[in-house]
Amino acid sequence: DQHCTTKYSRNTTQQLTIMVSNSILIQLILAAVGTPLAHGFSIVIPGGTGIIGETLSSSLANDGHDVTILCRNAFLASAPNRASGDFGWLGLGFLEKHPGIKLRDWDGGDLLDIVGQDWIGWQEDTLAKADAVVNVVGGYTEQREMAAERIVRESLRVNPTALQITVSPKDDELRMITPGAESTKIARLKQCEDLVSFNCANFENMRLEANRVEEECDRIKAVIYDRLK
Repeated sequence: DQHCTTKYSRNTTQQLTIMVSNSILIQLILAAVGTPLAHGFSIVIPGGTGIIGETLSSSLANDGHDVTILCRNAFLASAPNRASGDFGWLGLGFLEKHPGIKLRDWDGGDLLDIVGQDWIGWQEDTLAKADAVVNVVGGYTEQREMAAERIVRESLRVNPTALQITVSPKDDELRMITPGAESTKIARLKQCEDLVSFNCANFENMRLEANRVEEECDRIKAVIYDRLK
């Protein structure tokens, strides 16, 4: 019996050693091909119904993460066909293809211009459990600053340790993207970045090239994975 017990113990140890070795080997292989080893993250993307949000959210969802896109009208953004050019749109087909992506109404920072049907409590539903918040809110009006301030203020209230990423175009591309009032728009982008850098301990301000969407979204993902590993 003692001989059998010793043999069984030796075999069990060998099996565990093999399992550990295989696990280490798998991790090294996954790391080499750039696959994140961390658990699925919860990522919130305010303003994510544009091309950057669509590309980034689908890529994150394909990697196994939960993505919540904050939009001003989730009903219109998820409609089978685009009903209005005034609001972002992803479409029902896109959401069915990526079940890990959810839409959530929010106030967009402007409490006097709320158009979503169910915006109350968006902070607790999304920011409170977020590992990272990637602000891709577009436009170059005061609305952009209001949205940035709202994101920072509410994140500090319900989840101050979440990674805050602010995404903006490069200054020298603004003239091409949106002609006119260039100095005002540049100052507005800087103000949004300052809101994050002055108030958040865990942040990254990123400037992207407009004509390299996929590559720049990969760069955003790299920052998320590096900072949350």
